[in-house]
Amino acid sequence: MTAFTVPTKNEVSENNQAIFANLEKGLGFVPNLYAYYAKNETALGDYLALQNRKSTLKAKEREVINLVTSQVNGCQYCQAAHTALGKMNGFTDEQIIEIRQGGAAFDAKLDALAIFTKAVVENHGKVADDVKALFFDAGYSEANLIDVVMVVGDKIISNYTHNLAGFAIDFPAAPVLEEAFA
Repeated sequence: MTAFTVPTKNEVSENNQAIFANLEKGLGFVPNLYAYYAKNETALGDYLALQNRKSTLKAKEREVINLVTSQVNGCQYCQAAHTALGKMNGFTDEQIIEIRQGGAAFDAKLDALAIFTKAVVENHGKVADDVKALFFDAGYSEANLIDVVMVVGDKIISNYTHNLAGFAIDFPAAPVLEEAFA
């Protein structure tokens, strides 16, 4: 089996070293996921551009999408990272677990978003009309729908990367949920 390693700052290109410096300044460290992207000359910059793009969705809404998508895709790295980020965005531990399970009964709009996101990821975008209606009835627009797909795509990139490479998780582990998603 191939052993996947995370490169150090000295092992990446000069361009990626500059990105590492900015990440260290902003986050205090370079997460292993980001460092792993730096094995490719352009992937880290491309990924960060996608992740930091302007969106019609609020940070809390993007975290709902990130948590649901990472749970459905079984990515322990992203579950851990977005549990930490979810807390930074004001979610409680209980709310994060509920979101990861595909709902948010504590907030009707976020509940519709979580349900919609789970359906999008599980069904590869082929979502039932009643789930789409719930999403739109909650106040979301077609522009929001496009942004949901953009965030799901962003998260699928990182979920699949970690699921393939399996490098060390450098965030506190997220609780394991009893309900497994296929």
